[in-house]
Amino acid sequence: MDIATFVGFLCGATLLFYATLGSAGGMQNMGMYWDWSSAMLVYGGTFGSVFVGFPFSDVVQVFKVAINAFRHKPVSPVRIINDMVRYAEVARRDGILALESVTGEITDEFMVKGIQLAVDGTDPALIESILSTELDWIMERHRKGKQIFDTLAKYAPAYGMLGTLIGLVAMLKNLTDPAAIGPGMALALLTTMYGALGAYFVFIPVADKLDNRSREEYFVKQIVIRGVLSIQSGDNPRIVEQQLKTFLPPRARAAAERRR
Repeated sequence: MDIATFVGFLCGATLLFYATLGSAGGMQNMGMYWDWSSAMLVYGGTFGSVFVGFPFSDVVQVFKVAINAFRHKPVSPVRIINDMVRYAEVARRDGILALESVTGEITDEFMVKGIQLAVDGTDPALIESILSTELDWIMERHRKGKQIFDTLAKYAPAYGMLGTLIGLVAMLKNLTDPAAIGPGMALALLTTMYGALGAYFVFIPVADKLDNRSREEYFVKQIVIRGVLSIQSGDNPRIVEQQLKTFLPPRARAAAERRR
């Protein structure tokens, strides 16, 4: 589980709870912040619009993608570099065909494909083209997931405002009935709150998290592509290491040197 995401949601939810608890004057009054019709209007309308704008399969799939925001395990670029250097040593010592025996221990399908292409003697330009194209499609799938959450964040406040207008109309049509003013005003204000809460506490943070995950994966896979090409060309393991470390910022590069 990603600790930062868990802690962020936990802290946010806790602070929101205590803020509403304090303004409600105790647990017995917390029900004033919940209204089924308001929630159905905002979230039902938001998801309904997303289903209109995107293919059904994409919307369903994006919820699986969102789980990555919680359970994603970041891949260390330094570990990837160390692995590629180790594979370069095997290829240098035993020949590139010996790398076929190490693919079973690799869990990253992208890296396995790259090494297999190198073992098969594929032209370096073709290897780069194949891996770059696959990486482009991976990024496209990630972009689509982020786009759906961005769209959810766009629609939620709009439906909150729509609920506010509905509530105000109900309230103004019943100004002569004091008992009807309260429910109308509650609907007007709660829909705005639900729209803002959904957009700024859930949808936008998840979209930003998915974007960061995508950037991290792109960075790591660029290292893999460069490493595979370097191994395929028969570069010395130390040269492979130096080439791949250029991807790291100076501080991370120095830390990697100290751990050797």
